[in-house]
Amino acid sequence: MDWKWPVVFMAAAFLVSLSAPSHDCNFPAIYNFGDSNSDTGSASALFFRLPPPNGMTYFAKPVGRYCDGRLIIDFIAEKLKLPFLSPYMDSIEGDFRHGANFAVGGSTAQPANLTIFKAGFGIFSLDIQILQFQQLKDRTNEIYNREEGSLNKGRIPRPEDFSKALYTLDIGQNDLHFALTTMSEKEVKESIPDIVHRYTLAIEKLYLEGARTFWIHNTGPIGCLPTFVLQHPQLEEIDEIGCIRSYNEVAQEFNTQLREKVNFLRSRLKEATLILIDIYSAKYSLISNAEKNGFVDRFGYCCGNLRVEPKVYCWSKKVVNGTEVFPSHCSDPLKYISWDGTHYTEAANRWVANRVMDG
Repeated sequence: MDWKWPVVFMAAAFLVSLSAPSHDCNFPAIYNFGDSNSDTGSASALFFRLPPPNGMTYFAKPVGRYCDGRLIIDFIAEKLKLPFLSPYMDSIEGDFRHGANFAVGGSTAQPANLTIFKAGFGIFSLDIQILQFQQLKDRTNEIYNREEGSLNKGRIPRPEDFSKALYTLDIGQNDLHFALTTMSEKEVKESIPDIVHRYTLAIEKLYLEGARTFWIHNTGPIGCLPTFVLQHPQLEEIDEIGCIRSYNEVAQEFNTQLREKVNFLRSRLKEATLILIDIYSAKYSLISNAEKNGFVDRFGYCCGNLRVEPKVYCWSKKVVNGTEVFPSHCSDPLKYISWDGTHYTEAANRWVANRVMDG
């Protein structure tokens, strides 16, 4: 039997249960770990506030997301009838009553080193995010034990909810991005086992902290990101829809090894429910059938200018040949899959979220 079918069946059954009235499926909170694909404002709070047009479609203003609107994690929260997750690093408006988002743009599964830092990745790696979760949990317990009945606890978690919450993980793309742009193909493949090990080590640590229900994303087709496709002239490396074949093969190898590790953890973590979501297939299907799904050019993007060197991203401006270049943006992001060449638009995120949430 194809491995995908048991996973798809489990995911479908699990998500049907999300809408059921059973108390067992009424998750009181979500704790998310990842990179910019699910960062709801941590990087923006830490470094610089993302400028317009980010947030233009849904929020009508920048809200820390590298997107014109909502992310997949936002649609998951809506499905569970929970508020959008507050970024853990937000010191002003953080509300962690129904969970917290530890994802930070640029994060990697591997611990960061100087080389990764210089490439713009790994600022808050997955191990740091787990430490932050442990601190939130410990401090929450201390507050409840120390000041029971005397403190307004409306914006912090309830200790009993930690074991009942949904734990979502979406990380690894930056590890592959860094490897593909700095290493040989052989070195990239040799790096994958450690990336996957770090990913699954985080799951084991969360399990020891009481987490029992995990929603795990594999990585998407990195070879289909416009930021790579538009700068890759080797036609022999292009697959039937125009994606970079070798990059996608790396992503598929990562996903294969992640699946094997998750299957191992299922036998080891007896009290856990681990749902592995095939984000790769959902995103590749969306890109392959872009026009059929209501989008324009599958490699078009809405914001920035990736055709100049150095590239001008949606959140920045640069001086190119002595001229200050500002990022332009499209008038209708609903027609585009890619927001800025690396991140997806709200419309694409909604499509993928619906695809994985209905099995």
